[in-house]
Amino acid sequence: MNTIIRSGMAAAALLVAAPAFAADLPQAYPTKAPVVVAEPAFTWTGFYLGANAGYAWGSGEGGASTLGLDPDGFLGGGQIGVNYQFGNNVVLGAEADFQGSDIKDDAYGYESKMDYFGTVRARLGYAFDNVLPYVTGGLAWGHNEVKNSNLGLSSDNTAVGWTVGGGVEYGLTNNWTVKAEYLYMDLGEDYYDSIGVKSGLTANVVRAGINYKF
Repeated sequence: MNTIIRSGMAAAALLVAAPAFAADLPQAYPTKAPVVVAEPAFTWTGFYLGANAGYAWGSGEGGASTLGLDPDGFLGGGQIGVNYQFGNNVVLGAEADFQGSDIKDDAYGYESKMDYFGTVRARLGYAFDNVLPYVTGGLAWGHNEVKNSNLGLSSDNTAVGWTVGGGVEYGLTNNWTVKAEYLYMDLGEDYYDSIGVKSGLTANVVRAGINYKF
């Protein structure tokens, strides 16, 4: 009987001591879940500048056509522009570029060479996230020189015309993009006084470029 009483008293003592023992144990505090920072959505809105290089081939007009001059050659330069992306993913922009070029041909002692040109264009595209197909068009101008090596004569002119084309641009990151582009350019015909020839140029331009977007 004494054994039973002692066992009961021991059990009661354990029950009384259990809460105090538990209070002495280290407390487990809740931990905060790590904050996940979402990548910002890609947008085409902003100013940009970049560089490009490519190739052009064309057909001489007027006297250049009569002589069979079809200039072609390499080009390279830079561009600056701005885009605005609307909520429906339509992208409207403007771009200006300047190109140094070696677009030339010669025949029968005549040479036609365009050594630099540029364009100022509007751009209209539709954004598929970081892929932007677009159409473009606007003003084109170019500096052209015509020479007659037989007579030792030369004349130069800056012609103004129009251009239209299209391309696709791809966003590598939120700041860097690359593009491929085609332009058709018509600079009309001008009279070159010293040579006594009316000449002009239409050209096809293909180029690739890279831009940094701010």
